[in-house]
Amino acid sequence: MGRFRNALAQPGLGAIAEVKRRSPSAGDLRPDADPAQLSAQFASAGAAAISILVDARFAGSLDDLRAARRTTAAPLLAKGFFTEERQLLDCKTAGADAALLLLRDVDDERARALMRCAADLDLDLLVEAHDAAELERAVALDAEVVGVNARDLSTFAIDRGAQLELVARAPRDRVIVAESGVQTRAQGAAAELAGADAILVGTALMRAANPAAKLAELISRPLVKVCGLTNDEDVAVAIDAGADLCGFILVDESPRRAPGVLAVPDEILSVAVFVGEPDEAGADLVQLYARQEGRVRGRDAVLLRGGEEVARVVDLPWEEVDPLHLQRAAAAEGRVMLAGRLGPDNVADAVRAVRPWAVDAASKLEREPGLKDPDKVREYVAAAR
Repeated sequence: MGRFRNALAQPGLGAIAEVKRRSPSAGDLRPDADPAQLSAQFASAGAAAISILVDARFAGSLDDLRAARRTTAAPLLAKGFFTEERQLLDCKTAGADAALLLLRDVDDERARALMRCAADLDLDLLVEAHDAAELERAVALDAEVVGVNARDLSTFAIDRGAQLELVARAPRDRVIVAESGVQTRAQGAAAELAGADAILVGTALMRAANPAAKLAELISRPLVKVCGLTNDEDVAVAIDAGADLCGFILVDESPRRAPGVLAVPDEILSVAVFVGEPDEAGADLVQLYARQEGRVRGRDAVLLRGGEEVARVVDLPWEEVDPLHLQRAAAAEGRVMLAGRLGPDNVADAVRAVRPWAVDAASKLEREPGLKDPDKVREYVAAAR
């Protein structure tokens, strides 16, 4: 297993931070980008690997790769349009641990030859697919690291929905990288829940005032969910406060019953909350509680994407307390969304005790059932993040 693949295969969502001065679609992004300085900063901010554009069309060169190698031990991905073995040798000599292989640019025979060459050089390959046919080719070629790009390189259009469906279809025994289209933590989480092991982020970092701080924000946890939203005004408050997930309770017995899943921007994930059986609600995710006699809901829930469980919701019993709640949540395996009367006054302590993947609050953010208090929402999100 190569250094690049191994770094991306670690638990949790990894990030490949990209140094990119310009792009054909967006023009100049950060013309004065210093690959040596940025690579060191990205590594310190938690990047699993760093991508360096070495193609002149992106104002990059192999010298940028050499500069990055001098300042960081993190795995480096050489990104360009490689079709010949000598190009891979040049990348390896300049300090790369991996190189990009675009399946749109080579047939299977050429791809296999490049993969053999890369193996001889101890160079990992990020084999990139843009559609279902290319994903099938990548799998058939036995690529170990498969990138799924949301950007159509012919039109430069971004289609995150199509990307996420391809990610979800990819075999789980491969390392899957979601490329392009990630600007927020929620968008990164969407790729993670679809099955991506890592995201590759370039444009969003290069446009940020502080690229390393933006990277740290994208991969930080916990995600923050504001639940029990019943109107557009409260949705706007949650989004403005920095929430990653907006929850809509679709349970008749709940005092926080929403009229439906309200509209949220693409940068945020919507969550429909059900008890018993879910309905088609048009949400990104479903939070499903079991029924319990004499209660509005059972204790815990599961978080579903496309009907498949992607996280566990560890909650309190309905209208009851449990002094061991946080210890129970901390002992749970896998992704944990922590719920149970969280609010501005206790969420920071809960996060320190549990280290959850996400936190979920509703009742303690209200001025009355079903109506949020904007100050409490802002204080809760700030304390959780």
